Amino acid sequence: MNCFRLISVCLLMVLSLPLFGQQNASAQEKLSAADQAADNPTQLWCEYRGGKGPGAGKRIVLIAGDDEYRSEESLPMLGKILAQRHGFDVTVLFPVNPETGLIQPNYQTNIPGMHRIEGADLVVLGLRFRTLPDDQMKFFVDFFEFGKPMIGFRTSTHAFRYPPDSTSPYKNFSFDSNEWQGGFGQQVLGDTWVSHHGEHKSQSTRGVATPEHKDHPILSGVAEVWGDSDVYGINKLPASANVLLLGQVLSGMKPTDSPVVGKQNEPMMPLAWCRDYMGKSGKTSRIFCTTMGAATDFENEGLRRLLVNACYWCLEMESQIPAQANVEYVGPYQPTQFGFGTEKTDLKPADFDWVEPMTEK
Repeated sequence: MNCFRLISVCLLMVLSLPLFGQQNASAQEKLSAADQAADNPTQLWCEYRGGKGPGAGKRIVLIAGDDEYRSEESLPMLGKILAQRHGFDVTVLFPVNPETGLIQPNYQTNIPGMHRIEGADLVVLGLRFRTLPDDQMKFFVDFFEFGKPMIGFRTSTHAFRYPPDSTSPYKNFSFDSNEWQGGFGQQVLGDTWVSHHGEHKSQSTRGVATPEHKDHPILSGVAEVWGDSDVYGINKLPASANVLLLGQVLSGMKPTDSPVVGKQNEPMMPLAWCRDYMGKSGKTSRIFCTTMGAATDFENEGLRRLLVNACYWCLEMESQIPAQANVEYVGPYQPTQFGFGTEKTDLKPADFDWVEPMTEK
């Protein structure tokens, strides 16, 4: 009887070996998550671990911080696509009120986790009129001055605004700077805030590829670009920038509306472009910018693909851009309509954690 029990125990142990292996693997994943939590004790930002894909081993930081176009909703959506569909490790940062721990888009002076930019491979911006403290700005400035790539959309052309009496060493990053003309937007992205060219909230935007760049890698698989935000005025873009899309002003707020006849489309404004920027290190980085980018704009598959392709291109991975990049949502995406005061007031960064198990696609 004792011999029978010994044999039974041995068989049970052998049959259980795969299960033990799974438990050990799970423990390793939990350990990694615990390490991340130690750096982010109250979860003031989000981390999405990449799976298999061309982006494996590369890290992208996406920074939300505008009070009109709901980047706090669009950037987590884009981050999940970049991580799960393409393999990038992704960090998403938010404007957070330190007293409440809640995302507050109009809180201009705090984006926790800016140190996560250090060691990143690419930064993507959805900012407007931020006045960040010097210790947070330093990580941002060191990144692009070292010659690393950057993407900006919509209001990122006027990402920063410092008062005239500011003593910050970064005050010239302000969108209206006269010392560093046009500040960060004009000097790095290509232009600063100019105007609404289309009529705000009544004339939407169609992206039209420029003939000379219709075969650019960033436009791979980008069949149609439309958004319900309006075309911005652009008048200082350097001649060295490659304009990929022009912004056609439509007569209404539907993609089927006809183009406006007259001066608004004669000529059309630049809508998306890429360029090089040489930082103080002497190294040249790739820059991509588009003046589209309301959270509702990103319901358009073409615009999502444009941004994903731009990430590959900025990282000098254009040879790996898929013919039709997978930009399917990871979980539900129901963006809030843009406008001041339209934001959801009870959101925490933790609300943008994974909403479904990470499975290979």
